[in-house]
Amino acid sequence: MAKHVFLTGPPGVGKTTLIQKVTQALKSSGIPIDGFYTEEVREGGRRTGFDVVTLSGKRGPLSRVSSDSSTSGREYRVGQYVVDLVSFEQLVLPMLRNVNHGSGAEKQICVIDEIGKMELFSQAFIQAVRQTLTGSGTVVLGTIPIPKGKPLDLVEEIRSRKDVKVFNVSKENRNSILQDILAAVESCRK
Repeated sequence: MAKHVFLTGPPGVGKTTLIQKVTQALKSSGIPIDGFYTEEVREGGRRTGFDVVTLSGKRGPLSRVSSDSSTSGREYRVGQYVVDLVSFEQLVLPMLRNVNHGSGAEKQICVIDEIGKMELFSQAFIQAVRQTLTGSGTVVLGTIPIPKGKPLDLVEEIRSRKDVKVFNVSKENRNSILQDILAAVESCRK
């Protein structure tokens, strides 16, 4: 029996857009939901980084294009991006800890978009995600990248969990899959 729902698919296929649509639908039916998604930051038509946006409306940098190639101190990099771990953790960890202490008869939903390379630099985030997945009162609606290169431990762990339903999002199905995702999330809450 699935307890959590994850979307996977290539970058830019529309996982975050789907998450946002599902979130809107759930919110409008009065279901308790919290979490975060990752949004592109663009300047003059080119992507300069990513922001973390929480469902409560807070926003902070996740990563930015690094202008110089010299690394200052302890730097976390993914390709051309430098990850702002402090900003990410300050936004996301309190929300995840809060979700884990929810006590209600109703299962709440926690959006985690995404569990990817940048986010996984944070050991505290990895721990918090594991706790949220094992906790009983929360349904996680998340996104994970498709396997590429070196496997990411937590991502593979999630992919192989018996209590996780994974939807593969593609250009072909992204416009027709919304109801299936909603139905899956609803059944996880039962």
